Amino acid sequence: MLSWLAPLVVLGLVVFVHELGHFLAAKAVGVYAPRFSLGWGKALVRWRPHGTETEYVISALPIGGYVRMASRLDETASALEGGNEEAKPGAEQRDDWDPDAMTPHGPKPVPADRWFESKPTLARVFILLAGVTMNALLTLAVSTGVFAVYGRRVVPAVIDTVIQGRPAERAGLLRGDSIVAIDGKTVRNWSDVLDNVGGAAERTLRIEVGRGARREILTVTPEAQDVADEVSGQRTRVGRIGAGPVQRMNSEPVSLGAAVVAGWHATWNMGGQVIGVLGGLFRGTVSVKSLGGPIAIARVSVQAAQTGLEPLFSLIAFLSINLAVLNLLPIPILDGGQVLITIAEGVRGRPLSDRVRDVLMKIGLALIATLFVFVMFNDIKALVVSIFR
Repeated sequence: MLSWLAPLVVLGLVVFVHELGHFLAAKAVGVYAPRFSLGWGKALVRWRPHGTETEYVISALPIGGYVRMASRLDETASALEGGNEEAKPGAEQRDDWDPDAMTPHGPKPVPADRWFESKPTLARVFILLAGVTMNALLTLAVSTGVFAVYGRRVVPAVIDTVIQGRPAERAGLLRGDSIVAIDGKTVRNWSDVLDNVGGAAERTLRIEVGRGARREILTVTPEAQDVADEVSGQRTRVGRIGAGPVQRMNSEPVSLGAAVVAGWHATWNMGGQVIGVLGGLFRGTVSVKSLGGPIAIARVSVQAAQTGLEPLFSLIAFLSINLAVLNLLPIPILDGGQVLITIAEGVRGRPLSDRVRDVLMKIGLALIATLFVFVMFNDIKALVVSIFR
């Protein structure tokens, strides 16, 4: 049961929030939105509250959702997602037919000023960017909640390993030492140790350690090393002393204000990681073999759900910011590409021709399809290896 439910919850929530952003923005600027669906495909349950113009739907494939907007350029997406804004022949025989409503719920045409294309450039850009904005806000909200409820997970500044012949051993550091301060600055966790040591290559440091009931001051000079970033592959010069921390995590309670700040930093860092991977793909420092698709997401979702709520929420936050950043890529079928097209049309003062739009959409589809083939191949290969390993 968990193997089905966890991926649906994770993917469904992330995509649903994205589409909710488009929906709320469209309503805010007056674009007619006749349908908002939880899930894709055939409608299983539908209802339209009395006096409203939007039909709310639960569809057959409960992964995400979609919003129908009155758009003259949306026929392809409409066919994929469940129908466009035009009433079909015989619609007046339906039980939910409303003679006072606009198509497809009734006979009235959609007013010219309610179409997506009729809105100013800034309003259309606002609608297009609302989805990624909601995903970023979801990441911020979930990350903040995780910090507020579970605290900040940190590795204590306690030494577990000391490598022979390296600066830590030569300075007299021992296993079990608690690092209290470096150059007079209080050390709270191992990240503080890395920050202080990493920025002090070949510069002598005064390290205060707790050793049982005693405090001792030792001097150590970190060695300079060139370290490659795991994501971007970019090499930087850092200091290292040849000591490692204990393999455990502590939880530090944080105030609500501190949780918001930590959530903001987590959101920013995760977004930076995604951008780093994309940059690495273009530079060739990150292999496409490292990319995962739906199967990988499903497996990670199940593992997170089995571990507990904290890793599951963290996964939701990470996938949400992934969707936000990826949707900003300048590929015509994605939000980023649509924003560029919309701005270009605003600058030139008239829409692109149907032929040009069609070519751009085909290019976008080809790029997305190619990426999908790569990630599915990686997923299937990893699945086969895990079965026969």
